Amino acid sequence: MGIVAGLDSSAGFTRIVVCDADTGAVLRQGYAPHQGEPKAAEVDPQTWLLSLGEAATGGLLEGVQAIGVSAQQHGLVPLDAQGGLVRPALVGNDKRAQVAAADLVESLGGRQAWAEAVGCVPGSGQPVAKLRWLARTEPENARRISMILQPHDWLVWQLLGRPARRTTDRGAASGTGYWSARTGAYRPDLVELALGHQAVLPEVLGPAEAAGTTPEGLLISAGTGETMAAALGLGLGPGDAVVSLGASGSVMAVHHEALADPSGMITSFADAAGMHLPVVHTSNAVRTLRGTAEMLGAESLEELSALALKSTPGASGLVLLPYLEGERTPNLPHAAGTLSGLRRESMKPEHLARAAFEGMLCALADAMDVLRGRGVEVRRIFLLGASAGLPAVQALAPALFGAQVVVPQPADYAALGAARQAAWALGVARGTLSPTAPPAWQGAAAQVLEPADELAGGQAVRQQYVATREQIHPGAFGS
Repeated sequence: MGIVAGLDSSAGFTRIVVCDADTGAVLRQGYAPHQGEPKAAEVDPQTWLLSLGEAATGGLLEGVQAIGVSAQQHGLVPLDAQGGLVRPALVGNDKRAQVAAADLVESLGGRQAWAEAVGCVPGSGQPVAKLRWLARTEPENARRISMILQPHDWLVWQLLGRPARRTTDRGAASGTGYWSARTGAYRPDLVELALGHQAVLPEVLGPAEAAGTTPEGLLISAGTGETMAAALGLGLGPGDAVVSLGASGSVMAVHHEALADPSGMITSFADAAGMHLPVVHTSNAVRTLRGTAEMLGAESLEELSALALKSTPGASGLVLLPYLEGERTPNLPHAAGTLSGLRRESMKPEHLARAAFEGMLCALADAMDVLRGRGVEVRRIFLLGASAGLPAVQALAPALFGAQVVVPQPADYAALGAARQAAWALGVARGTLSPTAPPAWQGAAAQVLEPADELAGGQAVRQQYVATREQIHPGAFGS
């Protein structure tokens, strides 16, 4: 069918992959860092364009017929009535809107009201909270805001030459705090609640729709947020879940419907393929391992992993509740971590190391059970993050999660997902693909781990963990 490209504009860099539209085989790749501080809370969007141009040098895009755009989520690009920037873009890692988010929750009547309205409870990263922050701290700038875009929306608009029509997709829209994945509609009243007045919002395109075509004939697909693009790049479908191991953690699954969660533990995203991506976040994942390594004097997580594997399932009775920074799931914002089950025979470094890995994975299994409890089927779990390669993680995860675990080889999955979306839109435009299913590209190369004979032992470890959690934090999950 041809050649397509996917670009991923993350917080710190732009990656581009050029792929065969039929098979997904990567033909060429490009990379360029963004100028400025990667963790800055405010960014001039022009740096995204400069990085894109640098990543695409050397004829990288020669012969490309369609481009898909993935970009960092939860950014806010405020525009005036003429399409000019009101101020620098506010990006997802900006925490200044925490008070504004709490204010919004109260203004609408609480967490349940927000969950029912748009499928999520506002946090500091979401555009709706950033709008309230601007209204409170920069009222003159807030009054000038006429149009609201997110990073991927703005990049698509720029690639198309800044047309009158401005678009987004359902995946990115579902993270704004003013679009509902359940109803598929904006809530303009929530924009007004946050900003103080109405603003123009981009048209939400379907998964296989094109945002437009450049004067040179290059098709630009709808684009999406990084999380949704990565899911498309990994080839996720119903029955698949993703466990992400960062300093904090998350569990995300593909589901056939949006989930409204009165407790606010589930964030109801839409995906880039017409399905839904309910997500549950935990505050503590790899930070649990790093803290334990420091306590034990281990020089690396690899050393901690080797130490943990010298212990046995259940860590000789030690249980670590890893709520080191408080916890989101369960909702225990002021909790601290707890080490339980200390006996003379358990007071050995290898048992504490094992308890750290078991505690981290059991907390993520708790998060997965929140989804399973709402009817989300989980048959296969993709384990992402640098720590997914640790031998102790791979040895323990299948039995503790009670499912097949897939550890994909490192790749630019968000950029690949954007390219797959471009191939889909191109095929639909040419009448060679159905708008109901993306092209069947080869899945990610991966290591597959089965629970096998360890399943019973894993269930016993989970029971030990749950009993300890219920003793120290009774009813934390509403039981």
